[in-house]
Amino acid sequence: MSTIGSSENIASNGHDHAHDDHHHNDNFITKYIFSTDHKTIAKQFLITGLLWAMVGGAFSAIFRLQLGFPEMDLSWLRPILGQWIEANGKLSQEFYLALVTMHGTIMVFFVLTAGLSGTFSNFLIPLQVGARDMASGFMNMLSYWFFFLSSVVMLISLFVSTGPASGGWVIYPPLSALPQAMSGSGLGMTLWLVAMALFIVSSLLGGINYITTIINMRTRGMTFGKLPLTIWSFFLTAIIGVLSFPVLLAAALLLIFDRSFGTSFYLSEIFIQGEALHNMGGSPLLFQHLFWFLGHPEVYIVLLPALGITSEVIATNSRKPIFGYKAMIISMLGITILSFIVWAHHMFVTGMDPFLGSIFMFLTLIIAVPSAVKVFNYLTTLWKGNLVFTPAMLFSIGLVSLFISGGLTGIFLGNAAIDIQLHDTYFVVAHFHIVMGSASFFGMMAGVYHWFPKMFGRMMDKKLGYIHFWTTFIGVYAVFLPMHFIGIAGFPRRYYSFTNFETFNMFGDLNAFISVAAIIAFLGQFVFGFNFFYSIFKGRLAPANPWRSNTLEWTTPRNPGHGNWEGALPTAYRWPYDYSKPGAEEDFIPQNVPLSQTKESNLPHEEGDLALEKDIENIVVDETGENKLEEPAHH
Repeated sequence: MSTIGSSENIASNGHDHAHDDHHHNDNFITKYIFSTDHKTIAKQFLITGLLWAMVGGAFSAIFRLQLGFPEMDLSWLRPILGQWIEANGKLSQEFYLALVTMHGTIMVFFVLTAGLSGTFSNFLIPLQVGARDMASGFMNMLSYWFFFLSSVVMLISLFVSTGPASGGWVIYPPLSALPQAMSGSGLGMTLWLVAMALFIVSSLLGGINYITTIINMRTRGMTFGKLPLTIWSFFLTAIIGVLSFPVLLAAALLLIFDRSFGTSFYLSEIFIQGEALHNMGGSPLLFQHLFWFLGHPEVYIVLLPALGITSEVIATNSRKPIFGYKAMIISMLGITILSFIVWAHHMFVTGMDPFLGSIFMFLTLIIAVPSAVKVFNYLTTLWKGNLVFTPAMLFSIGLVSLFISGGLTGIFLGNAAIDIQLHDTYFVVAHFHIVMGSASFFGMMAGVYHWFPKMFGRMMDKKLGYIHFWTTFIGVYAVFLPMHFIGIAGFPRRYYSFTNFETFNMFGDLNAFISVAAIIAFLGQFVFGFNFFYSIFKGRLAPANPWRSNTLEWTTPRNPGHGNWEGALPTAYRWPYDYSKPGAEEDFIPQNVPLSQTKESNLPHEEGDLALEKDIENIVVDETGENKLEEPAHH
């Protein structure tokens, strides 16, 4: 009991004062702009991330036009793209590379890292662990505003005269290290590096806050064994980010030194237009090691929160306990550890020693085991469940589908001998877009549809949600499934046009089909955009617990203020997946319902639950709303 008591003391002492302090009248700026309320900050992350998603999606639609219809006259885009549409109506080749670079950067970092993890970690951690707010509201506010500054710098880079960064989203040197290499290696690349440095500061501030809040701010009774899988996923994601993002910051700083101060960390024996540069002794492979030491954990920084959201949504809408709760936690721990020791499978084509390659290949294939555990547990939870097909549930099932199909192709690429053949083909594009990009996006959408009523107090339109899901689901498979086949046939990625290659002419129609599917899938996102922003203001008022869910966030008022709960903090008596429990009157039992109130005396309990409940019955609530242990009577 000492652990639980101490966590409650921290929660009460640290945050009931904050609760009292925030009853003064906030003005618009302190309430909606420079807010320290985790719920408002989550909405800021979400809306900024969604706006970036539309920008990143528009970029992909433009370069898919170029790839699918290389002879098309794009003069009609000149009012938007200006000089990047050439006199003959064709997209500039350098700008094509810039579009691909910025699309990858925006979607991986600004949408799937900040938009997904930043939104739901901020919104759900205090609500689901039973805390008034984050451990540091000020630090939380700073994390958003560093992200906002990063967004502004990245946006400015799109409009500089030499164009945005054009070295690919992985910005490998020497192309990114030499400002004179090409127009996209100039000011646009410098702004890209500055924006990423600000972004990393944002991520670190957020991650430290998430970890601290989960460890120290849990309400009475909320042991680690009762945390929802969403919180476990956010916790492990934050640990991955705090350990890996500084490595990318170091890589970026060394790249800035090479660009601006004449150092040679990544450069050696470089000739540009016949001129020998003075740089000696550096290695571009050093950058690849540093980049992918973040880059592979980054896959799970965007994927683990999506998987945590999916666990919650599938359990709730299957009306069943999640299958294998402890196995799910162990599998996430396994993924967290393994994600740090597989980075070099991105570098099988760099001339790596075959023995070293075999070690990374073995570790890469091993990571399929915890991933498969999660998939089988999702399928077993769905099996014979009383399924409710909300839009959130459809997106969660869609994530499981994408995770399976994308994960299977990862087995090909994890094998060094096969990867050497497939690495620079569309097979890789298809694999990571399905297993990381699309799956994580589906998890993000599931979270938006599921927690929208708690965020905004209103319901999103279900029919528009169905249209959005089926357009996106069919679109994703129509785009990326054919890419596997043309990739196996040797169709190379990163090419601007294939019209000069006789070998690839046979794939012209398929490439056009992929482009049409991509544009339709992109247009389908406007259905979501309309539904989202319209529902914020005009949606049907949401009931207190529309999905009949167990977790603590649904015990707050419909529009909770800063502090979340009006009176005392709730107490957690049970795990979050008591759905369809035999002997219970309802098919769900919220975490704050004591065991003794649900006719469960003859049912098995977690060891110590009943003892905990008897201990908690001695708690009284004073006028301030703080929980205090009742003093024993003295005779």
